[in-house]
Amino acid sequence: MNAVTAPTTPATPTTPAARAAEWTGARTEEASRVVSGARERIDALDDRIIGLIQERMAVSAVIQEARIASGGRRVNLARETEVLSHYRDALGRRGTSLAMTVLELCRGTV
Repeated sequence: MNAVTAPTTPATPTTPAARAAEWTGARTEEASRVVSGARERIDALDDRIIGLIQERMAVSAVIQEARIASGGRRVNLARETEVLSHYRDALGRRGTSLAMTVLELCRGTV
């Protein structure tokens, strides 16, 4: 390719403020600081949520193993309905989707 037809790449911001603004999507340094700080908090919250879900998965596995060892079924649909209602009541209609995902993760393959 010659210089006329060579593809161009977007210019990389040169100042720290410009790089931060591009990374955060904010238009001012103040907004960029707010977004950066809030993102750090969200990342920490996500880490805690993941840890809690992993803990819930482990507890659920214990319950399932005990239920199966006693001759019962791995999944208790009445209990799952309670969980779905709890999430829906606390978080609205979208809470039901979240609860379904959590339940799917916690059902495991016991």
